[in-house]
Amino acid sequence: MKVLNLYAGIGGNRKLWTDVEVTAIEINPEIAKIYQDFFPNDIVIIADAHQYLLDHFDEFDFVWSSPPCPTHSKLQSMIIHNTNKIVYPEMSLYQEIIVFKEWFRGLFIVENVQGYYEPLIMPSIKLHRHFYWSNFKITNFKVTDNRKHTEIKNNSTVYGFNIYDKKVNYDKSKILRNMVDPELGLHILNCALKKYDYNKQTQQTLFDNI
Repeated sequence: MKVLNLYAGIGGNRKLWTDVEVTAIEINPEIAKIYQDFFPNDIVIIADAHQYLLDHFDEFDFVWSSPPCPTHSKLQSMIIHNTNKIVYPEMSLYQEIIVFKEWFRGLFIVENVQGYYEPLIMPSIKLHRHFYWSNFKITNFKVTDNRKHTEIKNNSTVYGFNIYDKKVNYDKSKILRNMVDPELGLHILNCALKKYDYNKQTQQTLFDNI
């Protein structure tokens, strides 16, 4: 199964995946280097994930996308109320969902925070404080991560990742904070694999009947 991991960060969602061929897209070279250190067998490409998706989505069986979330978050709404300065939500989120729904023949998952507004496209499922859009069934999963963002320090170990000694000109606590729970990442991949295997069996049955 060929997997495209967009906005990969250091690979929290990918940590527990096995027996898949992963191409990871990360725009920050220093963060991409950390990802490569953790997952040396993955193909890591430094690029704009939003554009890479448009150019290459048909080369993969499964795509995971976690586009930027700050402008959709409830925290953003609080900032707007406190400053009276309105900012546009980053609409790449919905652009990608539309492309997936209309043009992608494989399986996809788009992950983002629960926004401060009514979703323009209703998500497939809500888990913890996040929305997930997909074209396969994601069964319920109990997210046990109750970390407070203020508790994560630059030298923290989160989900088994410690990047204290990594050279990166970026807030390390934010890198750790942005990770998807690896157990949840595995759960969603397993849900996708069930659909993927079912599709392969169905296609084989059709071929056998020709």
